[in-house]
Amino acid sequence: MADLGVILGDLDAETRTIDDVVAQLPAADWARPTPAGGWTIAHQIAHLAWTDRKALIAAAHPEDWQAEVEALLKAGATYVDEGAAAGAERPPSEILEDWRAGRAALAAALAAVPDGRKLPWYGPPMSAASMATARMMETWAHGQDVFDTLGLTREPTARLWHIARFGTRTRDFAYKLHSLAPPAAEFRVELTAPDGSTWAFGPEDAEQKLTGSALGFCLVVTQRRHPADTDLVAHGADVEEWLGIAQAFAGPPGEGRKPGQFAPATQAFPRSRQ
Repeated sequence: MADLGVILGDLDAETRTIDDVVAQLPAADWARPTPAGGWTIAHQIAHLAWTDRKALIAAAHPEDWQAEVEALLKAGATYVDEGAAAGAERPPSEILEDWRAGRAALAAALAAVPDGRKLPWYGPPMSAASMATARMMETWAHGQDVFDTLGLTREPTARLWHIARFGTRTRDFAYKLHSLAPPAAEFRVELTAPDGSTWAFGPEDAEQKLTGSALGFCLVVTQRRHPADTDLVAHGADVEEWLGIAQAFAGPPGEGRKPGQFAPATQAFPRSRQ
């Protein structure tokens, strides 16, 4: 069973890594466009604050969640973009203050969720540990957009394990987003961790396998890199198809990134042990 305390601690560390960068930016830099079309750095941080507020409703006030569903249905595909745009209109100092307060409140609310209780969400209901992991995944992903915009390199850490595990567990979800039937058999996923060890998911005797760096895998399942720009190797046609549609976040299928948009992953990631 996942340790909620550990996940919340790692989530806090991940948010602080991004906070340390954006807190030092001049106000003008918050208006710089990021790789996400139409989104500036201000949009990225405002979106994280917005999503934390939604997760707080799910964790602390689930009786109000139906109103969130109705708001989503009314706005349709523009729901998330509208939330980010509204937040991005405020001064950077207010965006940052809102994000800090919201993520602290969410951490406290998730820690207080009784064992076994499922929280409502835009996708399937999830446990508090899964919600914290989802927040880790999305925080890291949007942080990558900020780092890419500023031309900064973020060193991979052991915290990627949460995202890698989440990425494998959302395999079938990605297929369903594309109205495709998931493969009946599980895949084996073997990833080189930042410390050189191997993280393995799925049965050892699986007929199809994915190998490569944990960082490359996390970048692909969060759609921050095209698979062609990573060191991931698909051993099987179904695995190759999965790489093309992998998506760990809720919502409609994302546009992802174009091949060649970033430097080849082999320049930055260690090769997987074969």
